[in-house]
Amino acid sequence: MGPRLLIIAVVAVAAAVGVPKLAPGLLANLVGHRVIEPPARGEPARRQVVNSRRMILEADRRGHFLVDAAVNGRAIEAMVDTGASTVALNAETARRIGINPPRSAYTIPVSTANGTVEAAGVALSEVRLGGIRMRDVEALVVPDGLLQTNLLGMSFLRRLSKFELSGTRLLLVQ
Repeated sequence: MGPRLLIIAVVAVAAAVGVPKLAPGLLANLVGHRVIEPPARGEPARRQVVNSRRMILEADRRGHFLVDAAVNGRAIEAMVDTGASTVALNAETARRIGINPPRSAYTIPVSTANGTVEAAGVALSEVRLGGIRMRDVEALVVPDGLLQTNLLGMSFLRRLSKFELSGTRLLLVQ
C-alpha cells in the first residue's frame, strides 16, 4: 500500500499546483468568455471579461476602471471616465500610436483639475476594447505632462448601446 499512497500524494500535489493555472481557461471554455489579465505592475490585476461585443470591467482598489484598448491598431491603457466628454490621449501616447498634431492645432480649451489647457482635436480611425469596436471616434490630445492617464470618455461611451455600473463592475455593450 505504500507505493500506491505515494502515487496518490504525487497526483494530489500536481493537481493542487496545476489546476489553479488551468481553471481560468477551462472556465472560459465552459461559459464562452475570454479573461484578459494584464501583466502585474504593483497593482492587483484588473480583469476584463470579454464576450463578443460585451465587456465587464472590474474596478481597481481606487475605484477606477482601467482598460487595455487598441487605438488605430496600437495598444494603449486608458481609464473609463464618464465625466470626460471625450476620449483624451496624452501627447506621449498619441505620438506612440502615430498621432502628432502640430502645435497650431492645440486650440480647444479643456478644463482640468489644474486649470484650463488647450488640446488638439483629432479623429481616431478605430478604438477597440476586446470585441467592441468603434470607428471615427472624436478625441483630444492633451499636451505633455498634463494628463497622466488616457481617458475613455463619452465620445466613445455614448455610442455604446449600454454602459452600466453595478458595484465594482462596469458593463459595456455595443
